Amino acid sequence: MQFSELPLQKSILKAVAEARFQRPTLVQQKTIPLVLEQKNVIVAAQTGTGKTAAFALPIINLLLDKQDAEKGAKTIKIVVVTPTRELALQILDNFKSYSKYTNLRTTAVFGGVALEPQKEILAKGVDILVATPGRLIDLQIQGNIDLSHLEIFVLDEADLMLDMGFINDIKKIEKLTPRKKQTLLFSATIPDKIDELAKSVIKNAVKVEINPEETTAKNIGQLLYYLPKKHKTDLCLHLLRNTIHGKIIIFRRTKFGVDKLEQTLLKNGYQVTSIHGDKTQGVRNKAIEDFKSKKATLLIATDVAARGIDITNVDAIINFDIPNVPETYVHRIGRTGRAGKSGIAFSFCSPDENDYIKTIETLIEKPIKVIDNHPYPIHKPKHKKKQPNTISKHKKGRKSEASKKKKKRWY
Repeated sequence: MQFSELPLQKSILKAVAEARFQRPTLVQQKTIPLVLEQKNVIVAAQTGTGKTAAFALPIINLLLDKQDAEKGAKTIKIVVVTPTRELALQILDNFKSYSKYTNLRTTAVFGGVALEPQKEILAKGVDILVATPGRLIDLQIQGNIDLSHLEIFVLDEADLMLDMGFINDIKKIEKLTPRKKQTLLFSATIPDKIDELAKSVIKNAVKVEINPEETTAKNIGQLLYYLPKKHKTDLCLHLLRNTIHGKIIIFRRTKFGVDKLEQTLLKNGYQVTSIHGDKTQGVRNKAIEDFKSKKATLLIATDVAARGIDITNVDAIINFDIPNVPETYVHRIGRTGRAGKSGIAFSFCSPDENDYIKTIETLIEKPIKVIDNHPYPIHKPKHKKKQPNTISKHKKGRKSEASKKKKKRWY
């Protein structure tokens, strides 16, 4: 399918063509027609599958259909709630790119920056508002945001909002919106609490589910290294010197792990930066910009800090720690091999992580190729052969009789 086959206005198709998108992804093919039909939709699909365009393109189209009939000051008709500043900025860029040949006005509000500039933009009137939950509530309390004219309410990365403790804020925001509206919820996974949230805020929703095995791109090579945990840093350095080149994202499970690996790689002369939840917003933004501009070729990150950040032309992913949630593995490796390009994912598995690999392979419905030819392999002990029983049948029989005599009846 081509984008031109979708019922989108010419101004939108022109912007999409200039962005060099020709074929809609699977989630876009399934979601865009439903949004255009003004249905409530719940979408479960990994980050990197094109979810932002799946709601941005039809939303812009719906606004353009009504725009000519409406006059007067602009009111907020669309709200997209997303958990982090990085995601808000990314979604804002997408909306601006796709609506460049319209007069729709989009802005984003988020914490960590001054309120006044955001208030000034809102005062001029906007059609589409992208917001993080806390800042949206703050501005609404201060009287700078009016959601009474809202037509479409979008919850993006809902499972991450759950992880970050925003669910109660989402419920507060939803109560500020009109009852009659279109609601769209997007999430990488649908755990029980997200399912409960969806049922409470979305009525008669159509579900779109893109299976993880469908999103594990065929052009991403997947390699698995079994090794002792103490040698993971050594293997990482070995592969960086001899095998892995280009722009690389390394995932670690903890903030401490990120900092420790960053210091080691810096000492070894690598251009490296990092992001995790304890770093300030300014430091995180600079880290992303340095990586995008290739001032740093290595980015070390925790999953929550890196969630949803759109970085193009990533050559390889290193799973330094194996994630204990299998969907997270799919999300991680999806950072490479985008837009038809090839990529490769290297995973380091220590004995305590073997069960995680089993659940990942069950999810993606295929085994990950194991590389044994490396300096730190685990040599699994061979099963010892059972020794033949040397007790003669005669002695065995005597032993059996003797043991019977020793047994006493308890009654």
